[in-house]
Amino acid sequence: MKVVERYILRRAFAVFIAALTWTLAIVWTTQVLGRIDLVTDSGQSALTFFEVAALILPTVIPIVVPFAVVIAVALTLSTMNSDSELVILNAAGASRMTVIRPILILAIGASLFSFVVDNVAEPMARQRNRELIATSRADLLSLIIQEGTFRKVDEGLFVQVGERLPNGGLGRIFVADSREPNVDLVYYAKDGSFIERNNKQMLVMNEGVIHRKAPAGEVSVISFDSYAFDLSEFSSAAQEVTMAPKDRSTAYLMNPSHSDKFYQRNPRLFTVELDRRFTEWLYSIAFAFIALAVAGDARSHREARIHPLITTVTIALFFRWLGFFAGSKAETVPWVSYVIYSIPVGASLLAIWFISNNRPMELPVSVADRLAAMTAQIRERLAAWRMRLGGGASGHGAA
Repeated sequence: MKVVERYILRRAFAVFIAALTWTLAIVWTTQVLGRIDLVTDSGQSALTFFEVAALILPTVIPIVVPFAVVIAVALTLSTMNSDSELVILNAAGASRMTVIRPILILAIGASLFSFVVDNVAEPMARQRNRELIATSRADLLSLIIQEGTFRKVDEGLFVQVGERLPNGGLGRIFVADSREPNVDLVYYAKDGSFIERNNKQMLVMNEGVIHRKAPAGEVSVISFDSYAFDLSEFSSAAQEVTMAPKDRSTAYLMNPSHSDKFYQRNPRLFTVELDRRFTEWLYSIAFAFIALAVAGDARSHREARIHPLITTVTIALFFRWLGFFAGSKAETVPWVSYVIYSIPVGASLLAIWFISNNRPMELPVSVADRLAAMTAQIRERLAAWRMRLGGGASGHGAA
């Protein structure tokens, strides 16, 4: 590899790592916030939460990597063009492969990394995540007997225990059950205890009342001396680890078990998931070609309508949206599976055509004009906002 090629590869790789880190941090944070209820609702330790949070990373890496590639390549090439480095390379007689080769090396490396994560790390992480969630829901005794807190046992079923008595019993029990549509049941009991009867876990409540609100709105109150609430169905259901096609290994997707409930309900989901894993890694290469087609040539600043990074990301988002759309439609329309493969391949061939014909890949004039106008408007507003801040600070200092 030539010195210039190593220089381009080093610059692009540094930007790729930075873009991947920040993009992963943003996406990972939004995903982690949705898992907070694992600690707040099920009473699990912070260690379990952090393990679940770490297991999210392999699920978002394959989606983020292609965009990190497109940002790295477009930003590197546009910066080199602004610094007249691409012009110097052309004037020195360097071939276009001097720029293309290091970019392809980066794209192929990112694609292989994405492929390994998508087909090896992600299924393992998803399976472990399912097991952790099932374990947290199955531990009903430790879930409920924590004093003074509401605990979610199932969808629409909440339990609160006021205190734990010295004899091992429970005091001031509250149960809210709204699982049946349009019927709300609220149980109050002075005390109670957990017992096991016929291999079933029962919550026995003593000296309490049941408030029942009917669909019409009337409320009835029933007093009881003793009432047994069956918890075994929740414990057994929670202990079952249900694996969706996304949680399965690639080898399993290629030869699924016919006794699998998901497979029996919709075999297409397994085929679509396999197609997704075999095509998602191609987007890194396709996006690299798009970035080369947009920003790979030396161009005068007067030619550019908008920044190449904006053009590249917009085109990449369009093709990625087509991929997501085709993936969702393929679940019901079998022939769309071929479209899933054709999108990244077609995007690559289209970009290669622009590169081979020495034509810059640009947005349609109307779209480019709108984006340019929006960009200029945002810059003007930011400049005016900075001037107001500067004027306010100066006025405050003069006073």
